[in-house]
Amino acid sequence: MFPDEASAFRAYRLLHHYGISPEHLAIVGKGYSNPDHVGLLKPMQIAVRRARSLSIVAGTIGSLVAFVLVLIQSRGYSDLRSLQPLLLIPVVGTMSGFCGAFLGGLLGLLGEGNTVSVYRHHLNRGHYLLMIEGSEKLVRWGQEVLSQYSTTSRSS
Repeated sequence: MFPDEASAFRAYRLLHHYGISPEHLAIVGKGYSNPDHVGLLKPMQIAVRRARSLSIVAGTIGSLVAFVLVLIQSRGYSDLRSLQPLLLIPVVGTMSGFCGAFLGGLLGLLGEGNTVSVYRHHLNRGHYLLMIEGSEKLVRWGQEVLSQYSTTSRSS
């Protein structure tokens, strides 16, 4: 994050000077890239995506577990006769899906969604974000260059 446009652009030029191609860089903020355009989703969008994916996984696993229980009961290994075995599969699958959706939404909001909300808060206050996209080696190199830049500019 950078407090103003000039410092974000200086950092952008510095990274370019040190060999990081502009296709790997994006300045996000007023007059530059839109947060939605560069993939910086809103926290609620992240929560919904997490909830949807985790509910599908949990519902599938719950249905499989219920199916296994019905098979065990039908073989006579367990006494589940009072639970109406055929109803057990959709009930457990649905309950697992709801639990997965709740947990996914919670993890989405408290995890990645919380980080994104911090960035969006700064962007709403007029700050700028410089994003580096590429291999891990490229990102680490960009971080190293920027860390040297920030320590030298503070001491001057």
